[in-house]
Amino acid sequence: MQVQLKLFASLSRFLPEGAVRNVVPVRVEEGTSIRALLDRYHVPPEHCHLVLVNGVYQAPEARDTVTLKDGDQLAVWPPVAGG
Repeated sequence: MQVQLKLFASLSRFLPEGAVRNVVPVRVEEGTSIRALLDRYHVPPEHCHLVLVNGVYQAPEARDTVTLKDGDQLAVWPPVAGG
């Protein structure tokens, strides 16, 4: 199955080749969790501040158990500081 992986700001360096504007389609096995997909691309968990699946926030404790489905969009942002 295929999902869209979106990594923003400093996380974009973890995207595989072929990414366009911080988005890349990736093939995953059925039952793949959010954490498993991010681990596949070596995205450090401590850098995953805001994680959304199809626009719905996924709390850190859910990222190991929520599984992705065909067509899902996984978007991840690092912590952001500002003033």
